[in-house]
Amino acid sequence: MNENLRLDFIEGVHKGFLDKNIVSNSTNIPRLLTNKEIPKEKVLSTLLQELDTCKEFFISVAFVTTSGIAVLFNTLIALEKRNIKGKVLVSQYLNFTQPEALKKLKAFRNIELKISTENNTHTKGYIFRKEDHHTIIIGSSNLTANALTVNKEWNLKISGLHASGIVNDVLDEFHRNFEEALVVTEKYIASYEELYIKQRVINRLEINEAKSEVVIKPNKMQQAALENLNKLRLANKNKGLIISATGTGKTYLSAFDVKNFNPKKMLFVVHRLNIANDALNTFRTLLGDTRTYGLFSGDQRALDADFIFSTIQTICKEENLLKFKKTHFDYIIIDESHRSGGDSYLRLLDYFSPKFLLGMTATPERTDGFDIFGLFDHNIAYEIRLHTAMQEKMLSDFHYYGISDLLVDDKYREDTRDFNLLSDSERVNKIIFNAKRFGSDSGIIRGLVFCSSNVEAAFLSLRFNENGFKTLALSGKSTELERVQAIARLESEDSIEKLDYIFTVDIFNEGIDIPKINQILMIRPTESAIVFVQQLGRGLRKAENKEFLTIVDFIGNYKNNYLIPIALYGDTSFNKDTLRKLISEGSKQLPGASTINFDEITKEKIYESIATVNMTTLADLKKDYQLLKFRLGRIPWMVDFLKYESRDPYQFVIYSKRSYYDFVFKVDDSFDNVLDKAKSDLLALFSKEINNAKRVEESFLLLKIIEQGEIEITTFKELIQKEFQYLVSNETIESCIRNINFEFYLRPKSSLIIPTPCNILLKHNGSFRFSNMFKEMLNDVCFKDFLLDSINYSIQVFKENYKRENFRDGLILYNKYSRKDVCRILNWTKDISSTLYGYRTVNEITPCFVTYHKSNDIEETIKYNDHFINPSVFAWESRSRLKLESIEIKKILDSKRILLFVKKEDGEGTDFYYMGDVRIIEGSVKQSYMSDSELPVVHFNFQLEQPVIEELYDYITSGSVKKK
Repeated sequence: MNENLRLDFIEGVHKGFLDKNIVSNSTNIPRLLTNKEIPKEKVLSTLLQELDTCKEFFISVAFVTTSGIAVLFNTLIALEKRNIKGKVLVSQYLNFTQPEALKKLKAFRNIELKISTENNTHTKGYIFRKEDHHTIIIGSSNLTANALTVNKEWNLKISGLHASGIVNDVLDEFHRNFEEALVVTEKYIASYEELYIKQRVINRLEINEAKSEVVIKPNKMQQAALENLNKLRLANKNKGLIISATGTGKTYLSAFDVKNFNPKKMLFVVHRLNIANDALNTFRTLLGDTRTYGLFSGDQRALDADFIFSTIQTICKEENLLKFKKTHFDYIIIDESHRSGGDSYLRLLDYFSPKFLLGMTATPERTDGFDIFGLFDHNIAYEIRLHTAMQEKMLSDFHYYGISDLLVDDKYREDTRDFNLLSDSERVNKIIFNAKRFGSDSGIIRGLVFCSSNVEAAFLSLRFNENGFKTLALSGKSTELERVQAIARLESEDSIEKLDYIFTVDIFNEGIDIPKINQILMIRPTESAIVFVQQLGRGLRKAENKEFLTIVDFIGNYKNNYLIPIALYGDTSFNKDTLRKLISEGSKQLPGASTINFDEITKEKIYESIATVNMTTLADLKKDYQLLKFRLGRIPWMVDFLKYESRDPYQFVIYSKRSYYDFVFKVDDSFDNVLDKAKSDLLALFSKEINNAKRVEESFLLLKIIEQGEIEITTFKELIQKEFQYLVSNETIESCIRNINFEFYLRPKSSLIIPTPCNILLKHNGSFRFSNMFKEMLNDVCFKDFLLDSINYSIQVFKENYKRENFRDGLILYNKYSRKDVCRILNWTKDISSTLYGYRTVNEITPCFVTYHKSNDIEETIKYNDHFINPSVFAWESRSRLKLESIEIKKILDSKRILLFVKKEDGEGTDFYYMGDVRIIEGSVKQSYMSDSELPVVHFNFQLEQPVIEELYDYITSGSVKKK
């Protein structure tokens, strides 16, 4: 037995069962696995990790559902490709296991599937054989999505060597139960399915009998929105905008508010007749016969109805507007109000003068520069975006699978929309194969397919029909009747009439309601995050007996692949590191039981897109600045971008190469505050050198002195300790003075007219205060406001990143830092980052900077063999031409602190992930030589203070994202 492994297990047992306070980096510490919202934890994350690293697996559960298979599906496919064998034992207990789930499991060639027909079988255990040990998870979680992601569950994860008693007891029990169980055959599934359906019918009848007459009441979102709408009117506001994700009940919300408002006449405006008709029926259902209802569209002109439902195409015509007085309607509702910047809508809004105007939209952000928010006087009554709606369980769960775009002649197609490539029969067959393989919740597919062109949609529909499916292709030329009939057939329960798929390009992006959709195929490049969410939203409405939505996205070598995580995770910061983190974490940050799954090729394509795309073009920055300005009705501050979860505002600083003030001055013609050159230069220095959120002390100190005029050093230390639970050293205090006075700052040749160092911060009799020169500058309101905004941005972002348990003497584990940041945080007197390179020892502290995947074109003399041996041990090499007796090596060996910083590759930029402090493993320091040369180097093995978190380790160690 490996002695290190034995010691690792002993250490894990010691911490897990004897003393929680001992410091241990063992990977085998017993753990309680639960599903938590704060901090984010899911049993699923650990289960996927164990499956991904095992040599064989054994699962014994009472229940298995299609949702439980869906959350593991991508990993199970990968295990099948690697021929990792598994045995799965399920139970017929209460006939809860779904037949469709058995079919999906049985389809895997590497899985041996059996079922226990004894009614007392109620196990929940997951066993994973590794190279030299077993990991066991036993507890309360069945193989269902809810059990693995959201339910209150307790599961104990333990590990044991192959010879351990507990491992052998568990394996013996599993194998005994497995031997006694029945092999799941197609014949068994067919007979069980009959029993399962009968049981469901009985359950449904019991539920229906128990139901009393349903009283329609506002849901949680609608209640909050109704209260806010009432507050607007009490404040004499006559306009309001509701921003609400598709499927969250906007139409019912408007009907509830109309009921509260009690208008004599109401107008509901939409862009399609079928939506107008649906809205009319909703209002009638809720309000009953207390009002008369009518359509004003096509050949219908219900002029005398109390509540009129009209298409914009009809009502906006001048001759139709003139049929009504300007004050005819007390209440007007504009559905899909992001369209209201169009001429027809503006004509309507200019003509009528209602007592209240309500706009409703899922996506108010127009891309044509029109201010929708201004149309509603910036009165946002309520906002609930997709992820919040998912959190509130207002929408169906979904399972997204991003799979690598299909092969043509064994080659991935390039970034192209050439339809001729798609028409290859092999590729079409693979689309059909994956549509079947990923399937749906019930096994009965009701699907939408989004294509790149109408030609493509028609062709694929034809080919699907030739393969036994029943499908239709719809385009902008399809009549209203054709669309309505197609939707009815897609939702039909009649097996003869029912359609399997509707193929389209974009006519179903919005304004269509097909709750029963349970599969979406995306066979087109992602050009817009907004359109992506709109198309995703088509299947997110809840429906009776619908458990979840399946999305299969065929991802090619498209430059816009970076938009996929932006859309799926709802992150609009355009921060590349944030997007990488979200992808590496998979479904961890996703609310509810929904999951996001990428195969390895697809994941690398998205990483590549993130690495190569420019997310901070002037056009994009101006667009996001303008959108937030529209929303607020004023010039936004940096902290506003944080509050409204918009673009990372530090990108404006980076783009301007100076400060946010400089960006605003450049792009906003309405901004007329001009700072003199000295103040502008100083803002630039503060923005780039101090308020970058990498260290909080300077920003916090500036804020307190601006607020109070002066602060005692002891008081400042106490405030930091109270806010962040750590003590500020005297060395850090001296460093703050140097930094704020820009003594640390190494001034390059530039156009700055302000001298550095500056006389800004003074220390006198144990207190801090500003110099008279700086106080004078602060009398300029514009300068002070922009400085405070920069300070508050820095403090807020630091707080968001800060976790006390991850804080290590100024640095936060797994945050990113530049060499300059590290010099500053280590309290060095000068910025030596330009000559720091791979490492430097200063005052017995050695920070090491590693680019994990070296570029092919770098010199042989710096192609060091730095790499992770495992998540706890890092192999590192000194500079070339050094020997064990070198002074430089002695300094490293004598260091009191060694810090490890790693980035995946140069394409990531100049920042490195802080992996933690490390110690040199005894006996690991050896004389070595660089590969392919005779240059001497010294080899070290570093022991990390704790194992690198799995998602970051996987991201760093996986292949380079650069095109080979």
